[in-house]
Amino acid sequence: MRKLIILALLLLTACSTTQLVSNWKNPDIVLFDAYKVLIVGMTQNEEVRTDFENKLKREFDKRGIEAVRSIDLFDVKFTSAERSEEELSEVEDQLLAKDFDAILFTKILGSENKQTLKTKLSEIEGYYDMFRDDYLQNQGIYREDELYDTYTVFHAETALYCICVGKERQIIWKGAIDITDPRDFKKSTSDYVKLVVLAMEEQDLIFHKTVKNEITGL
Repeated sequence: MRKLIILALLLLTACSTTQLVSNWKNPDIVLFDAYKVLIVGMTQNEEVRTDFENKLKREFDKRGIEAVRSIDLFDVKFTSAERSEEELSEVEDQLLAKDFDAILFTKILGSENKQTLKTKLSEIEGYYDMFRDDYLQNQGIYREDELYDTYTVFHAETALYCICVGKERQIIWKGAIDITDPRDFKKSTSDYVKLVVLAMEEQDLIFHKTVKNEITGL
């Protein structure tokens, strides 16, 4: 089953705008279950934040796990100003009092512009009878803007934190994910959520893969 999940991760990233760059799990944790989870998507773009938290919440709903979006818990006043360590500790206490046992926290760490060659291999290996034809076909090399396509890669991270009673409020898991050229943010968001779910299934964290009977399919 673990091999199947890893294969699914590879297939997903092959046709996706997202890629799992690193995947770390607390070595003291074998598996982790949660019954009420706070979903936090940290971004200034309210539309992206809402779409992301909605889609991730649906994954919890499918599995009968209660999940609350941060947009329903954190008001504008809370997110519009920086918060101190004491204030955030109070938030954790309030979540604990409301029976939350985990926080799934996603944020954008940064971005960078990258370039890729426009020229196809077939064009590079092309054969020309005359200098004139060869020069005309490749003179774009003089102008870098014609030779390269520029695209943006966003570096994001999703982390799972335990706020369980009687335990340290510690990190359980984190995954670093790159989002490449997200022109359609809704598709990128869907790809991101699918990748997070698969990565957590692989680690037996909240999302657990259902094993079906090979004969009955049940």
